[in-house]
Amino acid sequence: MPWILVKQVVAVFVFAVLFPAIASAAKPDSLLGISFGNTAGSKAESVPLQIVLLLTALTVLPAIVMCLTPFLRITIVLHFLRQALGTQTVPSNQILIGLALFLTLLVMRPVVDEIYQTGWEPMEQGKISTQQALDVAAKPLRRFLLRFAREKDIQLFVDISHSPAPATPHDLSLTVLIPAYIISELRAGFQIGAVLYLPFLIIDLVVASITLSIGMVQLPPVMVSAPFKILLFVLIDGWNLTIGSLVKTLT
Repeated sequence: MPWILVKQVVAVFVFAVLFPAIASAAKPDSLLGISFGNTAGSKAESVPLQIVLLLTALTVLPAIVMCLTPFLRITIVLHFLRQALGTQTVPSNQILIGLALFLTLLVMRPVVDEIYQTGWEPMEQGKISTQQALDVAAKPLRRFLLRFAREKDIQLFVDISHSPAPATPHDLSLTVLIPAYIISELRAGFQIGAVLYLPFLIIDLVVASITLSIGMVQLPPVMVSAPFKILLFVLIDGWNLTIGSLVKTLT
């Protein structure tokens, strides 16, 4: 993975998701009461504190990547597919996670680029303040989350948080939008996984009926059906169809 892409991903998710939560209680252009500027009377952030903040952000970063991107839906669908094929640990978890990660980068690249170019770069160059950069950077992320968050789930978290009803969807707070997006993606992942499961379930039922009718009670039907399911999946070019259809639901 190119270094610039790694830099963009880390910068975007730390900047667009973690900083708003911390900075919302602080003054503009400050973080935890520490100013980013060199104005008179301001307390410059120290190197040890920068390291602590960076390590804290990197600790939360995996959870952000897993929950606020298509990574959530993709991993659920791929695990359902593996269970439906009955291949146990093939492909391995590492392969499925790696595939889901690169597909996530593919889908999220336009959003990452927009946040990086409109928020992070101007702030690094000193053209806009931290608070302005946060407001600009939150817009692409909010638009992405709104595309996949169901209205029913958004309403649930608006009621739970006792927040006033927003005038427009773009007025929704990220604290409401993020959990709504997560449970919407969980629902979508389970729906797609169930649809993938059904054809292979039919094969299992047919094989189980045949083996029982001829008295092969000692041989588990799963052992007999597994080769047929794998063969069917390969013949129809299942990986191409599954990944292609899955990515199209995210773009």
